[in-house]
Amino acid sequence: MVVTNWPGVDPEWSRMIDVTSTSAVEAPSTVRRWHLLDNGSQLSRRGVAPVGTLLCVHGNPTWSYLWRTLLAAGSDAAHPWRVVAVDQLDMGYSERGGRFRRLADRINDLGDLTDALGLEGPVVTVGHDWGGVISLGWALAHPRHVTGVVLTNTAVHQPSDSAVPPALRLALHPVVHRWGTTTSDAFLRVTHSLPNPPLSADIRKAYMAPYRGARRRDGVGNFVADIPADASHPSFPTLNRVAEGLRGLKVPALMLWGPRDPIFSDRYLKDLISRLPHADVHRFEGAGHLVAEDRDIATPVFQWLAGHGGVSGSASPTAGAAASGGQGLNDAAEPPPAGFRPLWDLLGELAAGPVKGDIAVAEMAPDGTVSRSLSWQQLDRNILDLTAGLWEAGVGSGSRVSLMVPPGVDLTVALYACLRLGAVVVVADAGLGTRGLSRALKGATPDFLIGIDKALAAASVLGWPGRRISVRDLPAARRRILGVETSLAALAGRGAGRPSERPAHTVDPAALAAVLFTSGSTGPAKGVLYTHRQLAAMRDTLAETFGIRSGARLVAGFAPFALLGPALGAVSVTPAMDVTAPRTLTARALADAAMAIDATVVFASPAALRNVLATQDAVSRAGQKALEGIELLLSAGAPVPEPLLAQVQRLLPNASLHTPYGMTEALPVTDISLEQIQAADADSAAGTVAGAGNGVCVGKPVHGARVAVVPLAADGTAPGAHVVTEAGVTGEILVRAAHVKESYDRLWLTQRESISVPGWHRTGDVGHFDADGRLWVEGRLTHVVTAPGAVVTPVGAEQAIERLDCVRLAAITGVGPAGTQAVVAVVETVPPSRKAGLAAPQLAGRVRRAALDAGVNVSAVLAVPAQPTDIRHNAKIDRTRLSRWASRVLAGGRPGEP
Repeated sequence: MVVTNWPGVDPEWSRMIDVTSTSAVEAPSTVRRWHLLDNGSQLSRRGVAPVGTLLCVHGNPTWSYLWRTLLAAGSDAAHPWRVVAVDQLDMGYSERGGRFRRLADRINDLGDLTDALGLEGPVVTVGHDWGGVISLGWALAHPRHVTGVVLTNTAVHQPSDSAVPPALRLALHPVVHRWGTTTSDAFLRVTHSLPNPPLSADIRKAYMAPYRGARRRDGVGNFVADIPADASHPSFPTLNRVAEGLRGLKVPALMLWGPRDPIFSDRYLKDLISRLPHADVHRFEGAGHLVAEDRDIATPVFQWLAGHGGVSGSASPTAGAAASGGQGLNDAAEPPPAGFRPLWDLLGELAAGPVKGDIAVAEMAPDGTVSRSLSWQQLDRNILDLTAGLWEAGVGSGSRVSLMVPPGVDLTVALYACLRLGAVVVVADAGLGTRGLSRALKGATPDFLIGIDKALAAASVLGWPGRRISVRDLPAARRRILGVETSLAALAGRGAGRPSERPAHTVDPAALAAVLFTSGSTGPAKGVLYTHRQLAAMRDTLAETFGIRSGARLVAGFAPFALLGPALGAVSVTPAMDVTAPRTLTARALADAAMAIDATVVFASPAALRNVLATQDAVSRAGQKALEGIELLLSAGAPVPEPLLAQVQRLLPNASLHTPYGMTEALPVTDISLEQIQAADADSAAGTVAGAGNGVCVGKPVHGARVAVVPLAADGTAPGAHVVTEAGVTGEILVRAAHVKESYDRLWLTQRESISVPGWHRTGDVGHFDADGRLWVEGRLTHVVTAPGAVVTPVGAEQAIERLDCVRLAAITGVGPAGTQAVVAVVETVPPSRKAGLAAPQLAGRVRRAALDAGVNVSAVLAVPAQPTDIRHNAKIDRTRLSRWASRVLAGGRPGEP
């Protein structure tokens, strides 16, 4: 008798079925008893016709209980699906037959069961762990029935050049195997310890229930013993047939993945994507092996089913194109559309120009001299040489190449060489920190990693993926330690020696060109995919909006723009600074860089500008004259207060100061100058323009862009797809432009949400328009406070508080349940407070009055020595972290640091 009082399971789903086995390990006509969780009879009793069937197959050492959320969701009349979750033989509550069953037997067993059930299409298989391989084997054997496949952490191929994961090696070790998997329940307990957050006691008990006693764990041990660790294993041919068969499986596919998996790491996900390039993929950052326990997988599965109509028999054509990353070097690409110019289009023209010795790209030394430089002719030749060398080394169209190189000559050459090859460059700012970088690179799974010595050392210690290429030649011993195969210098030398054999590549505008990672200031950094067409559109938007033309001379103190300088035909110089820490840019370094090229344009982040102003007394008279020659300054990455810009104007008296608004997914979106900011502030103070005020005015859309909002609801969300541009309506900001990202990398759910308003990208920012059509940003959607009877956006009140002479930075956050949140102000004071906690009564009173003038009633005021800001911009305050800290303090906990 099967006990069915398991949490989350309707007893009506549990059933037993006798199945005649055709497995080679069984005697003819042997009948085996299977246990299933099956909501089919429940749907029938309700008179509900299911759309199709989900055939769910667990791995080791779980059982059908793993799929209980899918059963519950499939039983909903809104999206009815029959869900059949099996307990494999010798597992769960199915019969223990005493036979050693190999992979081929288990695939065959599943076919026997579905025959006994009379299961026909449409069927979507769902698999986890080794149940993923078995479900895929069944799918390949039943092509007439299968209309889709869903996979969670699994694998179908073990690379010959890498070892089986350590956890499995240990479980397979002869000394450990029997005891760890069968005699004791150690293997089960270790598996059940993996979820994050931890499983509750009743759920752990349910998972353990079918495996009480060593005799009921034989299947667990046999499952481990059947892992095909190498080609000599009896199950290897079956695994290989399944792996190769996937390449011909064209039905829609969904992969939901937990990256924190000690067994099936992202390298296995990458392999699966290579076999099913059309698959939709979502990595749940922070989730692990039992991703169905760590995250809600039922919602995305049923959203995906609905998006494919449930019974689609062919894969999405666009997904495969995006995943493949382009064409081979010798493939015939479609002719580029009329007017399309790839990012490197100007380089050859400038190289052939009349001024052969003119600097194209340069780097500055700390002593104020140019340490390295290339002319346009040298830059073009170096790119072509490296293109040939990289191609010979195996970098091809669609290869992912992580560039761990500071902005300057080397990065410029490497970037444009990769793009010309059709490779996909992966750019993750070192400002993400070691943990953030590891998360980003392991998720992007680059094929190659090009880095400086420091980056290569980190890659070696932290296990970053990719064949390693150093920037400079390294001693042989150092190369061995770091696992470096070659260097950029060596590759360029080989490429230069074979000019007649240089690869000819016709760029596909729709092919992927780059994975650019976000700042990580609003959660784990996300990989943003750009095609060649979108990168070219970004270049063209900058050129048209700001009038940057060939011949401009720019100081690139903000990494993203250092890469676009050559594409714009602009002479580019990287000042002496740590570009991963913008506030290391000094006024002297800026002036030295400007003098070196007679600069006309400067790109710098707000944090960099603050330090430039703080160090301006060190600028020489010649440096001051060079700064007077600056005609345009662009500062992006975070809001720039008007008083800061006014001080910068005095340092750069002849420059037009602009603060474009944008994000990694769309840069830029709007633009505004200092004069326009001052005019907007005046309109806000005078109340002469409807909607002016309550936020940061970021101006009007840039060339080729459209902006709108989806109005906020009373619960602080922006539901629906009602798009407006009316003055005074606060909502989530939407943008539409040719340079908006293609998608998020392996974040299907995030991408789906970002394009839920057809034709628009949802930015996650909140704002409104005024009557003059200017956009005012009020904060992030996730930072909206839902106070009783009101929705409070943070930026307007924060600006009002920051006008106090005793406040440097302010943050508004909410504490308490949604809908009844208390509004809390957290301030960084001048001078800084010595410890964090409740603000002094006098300070609290001033802060409350300032916020009330902005229409916000603050319930509590806290002071901190320093606001927690993101490490890339040193300006974006982590309000989510502050909210958790404020909740603890106001509940009587020890303040500590936020």
